[in-house]
Amino acid sequence: MTTIDKPDTVSVAISPSKAWLRALELTAPIPRNRNRILSTVIEEVATRMGDTPALLSDRETLTYKALSDRANQYAQWALDQGLAKGDVVCLLMTNRPEYFAVWLGITSVGIVVSLLNTNLVGASLAHCIRIVSPKHIIASAEFVDTLTEILPRLEPSLSVWTHADIDAPFPRPARDIVQDIARYTDGSLSPSERREVAIDDLALYIYTSGTTGLPKAARVSHGRAMQWSHWFAGMMDVQPADRMYNCLPMYHSVGGVQAIGAMLVAGGSVVIRERFSASQFMHDVARWDCTLFQYIGELCRYLMHTETSSSESQHRIRLACGNGMAPEIWNPFKERFRIPQILEFYAATEGSVSLFNIQGKPGAIGQIPSYLAHRFSPLLIQTDIETGEPIRNEEGFCIRCGPGQIGEALGKVADDPSNVSTRFEGYTSTEASEKKILRNVLGVGDAWFRTGDLMRKDEKGYFYFVDRIGDTFRRKGENVATSEVAEVICDFPGIQHANVYGVAVPGVEGRVGMVTLVADGELDLAAFRAHLASCLPAYAMPVFLRVRGHVDLTGTFKYSKTELVREGYNPDASQDALYFDHANGFVPLEKDLYQRIQSGEFRL
Repeated sequence: MTTIDKPDTVSVAISPSKAWLRALELTAPIPRNRNRILSTVIEEVATRMGDTPALLSDRETLTYKALSDRANQYAQWALDQGLAKGDVVCLLMTNRPEYFAVWLGITSVGIVVSLLNTNLVGASLAHCIRIVSPKHIIASAEFVDTLTEILPRLEPSLSVWTHADIDAPFPRPARDIVQDIARYTDGSLSPSERREVAIDDLALYIYTSGTTGLPKAARVSHGRAMQWSHWFAGMMDVQPADRMYNCLPMYHSVGGVQAIGAMLVAGGSVVIRERFSASQFMHDVARWDCTLFQYIGELCRYLMHTETSSSESQHRIRLACGNGMAPEIWNPFKERFRIPQILEFYAATEGSVSLFNIQGKPGAIGQIPSYLAHRFSPLLIQTDIETGEPIRNEEGFCIRCGPGQIGEALGKVADDPSNVSTRFEGYTSTEASEKKILRNVLGVGDAWFRTGDLMRKDEKGYFYFVDRIGDTFRRKGENVATSEVAEVICDFPGIQHANVYGVAVPGVEGRVGMVTLVADGELDLAAFRAHLASCLPAYAMPVFLRVRGHVDLTGTFKYSKTELVREGYNPDASQDALYFDHANGFVPLEKDLYQRIQSGEFRL
């Protein structure tokens, strides 16, 4: 590990009003300086901070000057390949400082970089490559076998570059990009090499998680990357003395753009770990003397199930920033790991809706100050849970939700040159893009981005995530929010994870609740059911129970439900223990019982 000086002490408390003001002040100049993109900003910081560490890891460390120089080497490489503005290069690489340098440099000369999910293989990976029509693909050596398998499905003209020497034979000529960029030793671009690139130009393709089908490639402009970086720098009050711990996948908008960009535009530094490790997380935080860390999805729940260690109290974390903190672990997590402040936010890579819980109210995903509500507050509309479609009034317009009422969150779409955050930049597929737009919502001709997420807002203006549309289901005429059922389940001692969903049962209207869970040890089924019965209405009680030793998560720490719903409660579909709530108690779901349920014997 590179030896570095530890940062000075930084402040702890973040004032909500000052956080909003800082974010607004930092993002206001973006539309007025249309040719100032993220690579420009980092070059500016590099002139001031030179040999100050920017990106650190056990593998390598890049100072600000080294990062700027390395990015320019990749820019020169892209120019020498004859790539035109708007051409695409795919990047398939695990987390490391070099990852950021690659896409920062290539995008600085107008080329678009597609950040491929490193967990994908076979048809899914081939699909993600094909839909962006790349000219080149850069892959680190560990993905050579993965690429070899799918090359026959890709265009023969696609050039492959490896980020290390490869010992194994490769079916298509591949070149080592590390050796190639070494030719550019001065680390700078001449005036004639610099291209005019504006904030409206496309910078990246970042893929949706694909939890409900094949991933879609979301379009991310330079303006959007600038907006994310500067907005979060303001919200987190990033100072040059700050150091962010980031183990989130860098192919994702949070781990690859927002977390890193927010630190670098403010002169801070980022510690990058190749992949998440629950057992090493707090040890790393203390070892690198980090002051902030980024989380997402179920990451914090994993940390809660680790053994206690001295690292939990020997750190200088002042802020944890992320989205997806489960309400039931909010305070226990904060207390156990001595986290002074949690900044929970809500956002989508391609969306125009964002919320920020600066106040740290447990369970809330955000609150918009009253003086900014007209500009930032999402619209909640009444939604038919069964169809997922909005409920409209006699005039054909959508109906606003009242306080406490659950509805889909929408964000106003406007092509406003002065406001980057209101744009919807869509996907490579025009059809997929159009499906995310809802028109004639409050008036004829207006357009709103559909988040696909159900939320509610309380009397004080705090927003709460309820469920994804499609996850919430109807049972006995009532709406069942799977996230709320999961929260109750996880309150039972020994439950590590609970993935709740609805399954179809012959002869039963709507869907029936089922949960796949992971427990610390043997589960006391009688006590577990008694707990559920005391906390849930009858219609929300899970009828089917599946107990397994692990949970399936996407690369961004979200529960994957598609395969679980497909397998349902069929004992032939898995080796996991299955149970059926029969006569007020969970009983093993054997094949004969399964057949009786299928025949409609039980009136659920």
